[in-house]
Amino acid sequence: MKPWLVVALSMLMGSAHGADAPSQTTLYKSVGPDGRIVYADRPPVDGKSAQTLKFENPPSSPLSPATLAYLEQLEKGAPAPQAGLASGELVLFTTTWCPYCTKAKAYLTGKGVAFKEIDIESNAGAASYARAGGQRGVPLLVKGSKRVLGFSGKSYDAFLSAKN
Repeated sequence: MKPWLVVALSMLMGSAHGADAPSQTTLYKSVGPDGRIVYADRPPVDGKSAQTLKFENPPSSPLSPATLAYLEQLEKGAPAPQAGLASGELVLFTTTWCPYCTKAKAYLTGKGVAFKEIDIESNAGAASYARAGGQRGVPLLVKGSKRVLGFSGKSYDAFLSAKN
């Protein structure tokens, strides 16, 4: 893998909270005064041109093919999209191995936001995840009919401030 790509991806993962919108992260690539390539989540302060790299979704952890197949089976038998979720309840679907899930839980807890955590590694949790419309990864934050896949502080702030 190219060194600049490794830097860009690690920077994106390390600063997932820097999303511009609920579903978009922007990374700026420019050349510094010393001639070195610089990656940042803000445009260069000197006003020089920069290449803009946009990432459409906040980082999330993908689910294994076996889990996806199981969820597809559950979804086929699901009675209603929101069955099992209290209306208006904030629910965070997670796994124990997902680093973004850990960040999402810490972020919500740090903000004093009450939420229900559902671990999708259990049968009941996987069924709830499928009924909530979960498909590809975690964390998945759900309230009513709205959802955010992945984690970034700005996307969670926008989600929490939106009227549901």
